[in-house]
Parts: sequence; C-alpha cells; structure tokens
Amino acid sequence: MAHSLKFEFDGNLCFGQKEMVQTSERVKCVDLHPSKPWILAALYSGNVCIWNYHSQKIEKSFKVTESPVRSAKFLVRENWIVVGADDGHIHVYDYDTMEMIKDIEAHTDYIRSLIIHPTLPYMLSSSDDKLIKLWDWEKDWICSKVFEGHQHYVMQAAFDPNDLNTFASASLDGTIKIWNMDSGSLDFTLDAHSKGINCIEYFMADDKPFLISGSDDYTAKVWDYETKCCVRKLEGHTHNVTAASVHPQLPIIITCSEDGTVRVWDKTSYRLDNTLAYGLERVWTVAYMKDSSKVVFGCDKGTIVVKISGSNGSDSADV
Repeated sequence: MAHSLKFEFDGNLCFGQKEMVQTSERVKCVDLHPSKPWILAALYSGNVCIWNYHSQKIEKSFKVTESPVRSAKFLVRENWIVVGADDGHIHVYDYDTMEMIKDIEAHTDYIRSLIIHPTLPYMLSSSDDKLIKLWDWEKDWICSKVFEGHQHYVMQAAFDPNDLNTFASASLDGTIKIWNMDSGSLDFTLDAHSKGINCIEYFMADDKPFLISGSDDYTAKVWDYETKCCVRKLEGHTHNVTAASVHPQLPIIITCSEDGTVRVWDKTSYRLDNTLAYGLERVWTVAYMKDSSKVVFGCDKGTIVVKISGSNGSDSADV
C-alpha cells in the first residue's frame, strides 16, 4: 500500500489516506456503487473494469469496443452498467452476469457523458454531435427527446436536484445551457467561459442553488443560479480543468486538471486549502458517494482511492 498523503481542513478534516492505487490505461470516468465496494472505471483503451476497493482486486474487466470509452455509470435500479463510447453507441450490461442487455446506436460522434435521472427511468447522453438525448429504458431505450442548441461538443450534463425536470449542459462553445426536460425547451444560456467548458454540477450553499463549471481557460467558476452571476473564479491550475465537484457532505470543492493536480477549496470562503499531485499524470475525473469517506480519481496512469478522515484518524463518514 502506498504511503499516506494528508492535509488539514478547518473543522479537523484530513484528506486523506491513499488507500489504493490501481494502475491501468487512461481512466476517463469513474463511478462508485452505492452498496458494493466497487469502482467502475471507463478506459480510453475501450475496456471497462470494476475494481473492489476492499480486496484491492479487479472484480470484472471486459472489452466494450475498439474505441475509447469516456463514460460509464452504475444503473443500480436495474443492476446494469451503461457505457458511452467514441463509436457513438450506448452499451448496456447486466453487472452480475456481464450479459449485454442493449446496444444503442445513439449518436453520430463521440459520447462524452451519461447521467442517470435520480427517480425516473431516464438517462441523458451528451455528444460531440452537439446534441443531448433523453433515453427511456422502460420503453426499450427509446430516444424520447433531443436537445439541440450548442454550437460545439457537449461535454457534460447535470440534473437540478431541486427541480428534476431541469438540467444544465456544458459545451466547448463556452456556454452553460439550462433546459426543461419535459418540454424540451431551452430556459436560458450563460456565456460562462472564454474557452470550452468540460464539466458542470449543481450544489447548494446557505440554502441557495449554485452551479460550478470547469474550463479549458484553466479556471473553475461558481455561479449563483438565481441571479445567473459568477460569484467566484477559482484560479491556480496551469492546464485545462477537467472536473469540478462539490462534496455532498463535507465543505469542500474539488477540481481536477490536465496539469496533473487535484485542488481542494473551502466551499464557503473559496480559499485554496491544498494542491495534491499523485504522479499519475493528467487527472480526468472524480467520484464519491454520499455517506462515504471514499473519494476516487481517474488519471492517465490509473485510479486512486483516497479516504477523508478526522484528524484523530476516525472516519468522517460511514463507509
């Protein structure tokens, strides 16, 4: 096991013990299963792997396509894995039997991200064909809506947790767009960054809704969702920001970059608390579970699991 890296937060949080490093081909997306000790990793090689972070062994590994896989998610309600790849297809597998459930010719260009609706049988796919598509798996994966309006690749989408009929999308055209899922209409557009936007996420602070975006202009920005104004620019990365995310319970913002670092910011003051470099080259993705102390990063050279704990070594959340 690798040595520990830790730093102190206000509130006596440490970040954290390096629990597992799994070397592999480039990891473009990671997801954590909510009840099993599994990390799902989408690899640029076209493979998908499930790693067990308790046993620190590969649980399952298989080839999806000859094209890079940029997104893979657990669809826990059905015991499925959904995979989006550069071949434009969405691949659906039963994660117990590894049987293919469905192969959908979804887009005419690379699929950048997949997101699962929290309550309804819906999934959104974002693509380099500039489209976002809504899929209904209870109706044999019919494409029920297409959202068109971005002028460049659509990199990611995120559902609004306060209004699950609304979602945001981020594009290399430098804009964030807010959409109504039922009507298919565009609610508004933010001219957000001077270069392409790679990631978007909703979060709450002081009972107010915010968005955070990460861009090829090397910054992340925090947006007041109600006023549509940028309230803070997070600067310091020296290359593209690939992921920007707010921990669901702890008062931290995490940004990842092609500069090979992870930066951790105070959610309230936006102060930079620390910069971590794991030596796995570019960092592409971050994932964590609510009610968990595990944080997972996907990088050029593999996957790393880090544990957040109290300064006395106790867990800050149940695993």
